[in-house]
Amino acid sequence: MAKYYDEIPESLIEWIKKQHMFWVASAPLSPGGHVNLSPKGTADCFHVVNSRRVWYQDLTGSGVETISHIRENGRVTVMFNAFEGPPRILRLYGIGTVYEYGTQEYESFIPPETRKPGSRAAIVIDVYQCQTTCGFAVPIYGFVTHRTQLLRMSDNVESFDRASDGTSAEIDQKGIKAYWIRKNLRSLDGLPGLLTAPDSKVKPVSVFDKEGPRPKLHHISPRRENRLSSSANIAIGFALGAFATTVLHRVLSDTGKFGMFST
Repeated sequence: MAKYYDEIPESLIEWIKKQHMFWVASAPLSPGGHVNLSPKGTADCFHVVNSRRVWYQDLTGSGVETISHIRENGRVTVMFNAFEGPPRILRLYGIGTVYEYGTQEYESFIPPETRKPGSRAAIVIDVYQCQTTCGFAVPIYGFVTHRTQLLRMSDNVESFDRASDGTSAEIDQKGIKAYWIRKNLRSLDGLPGLLTAPDSKVKPVSVFDKEGPRPKLHHISPRRENRLSSSANIAIGFALGAFATTVLHRVLSDTGKFGMFST
């Protein structure tokens, strides 16, 4: 059953802090525009200021839909799911504000020592309604760890910005700011995206642990998968054969017909 709150209850704030990922939904005013839904992760990305305000680090991606939509109309919804423990879906309805990399407002939320590689904006959301629903249809998943590929890639790209002497008007085309210019200036519907970050004179500081763990999935080659599948089929065949032999022996013994097969 859905429950609505005018602010985030303290118990739900503690629950939010324990979640490993969330979704952000936004849309343009145009009825023909693209509705966007973005999954967000990485450790220590989402923050609760108080019962009516939250914010998160917006990391560099190939699109800029959320930023563009917030600039146009401010509407944004954040959703959390319980993948472990009691089921729950939580939505935060709010009005968003974008503070781009390189601005004083950005650094008030994200100082250099806590900035993640590729962070391009602080998305601040003033919450006007909180909703919870049952979440009974959400699957149960076990959390393993956060991926680090995006952070490693962004840190590597930002190294070209850090290497710049800062005296040239041209930016390094291999750096993060050049990527923002190529990918993050407009939304799919042509709405303005990043406005000031690409021209910022602030150099990205690296605090990323390059020697940290590199989580990987354990891939099974098709050949090995076929061998495992064949072995499993053989094992199942033996088990079924043994079961059938046992049942047949008992049936024949119970009916007294087992002797006709004996010599």
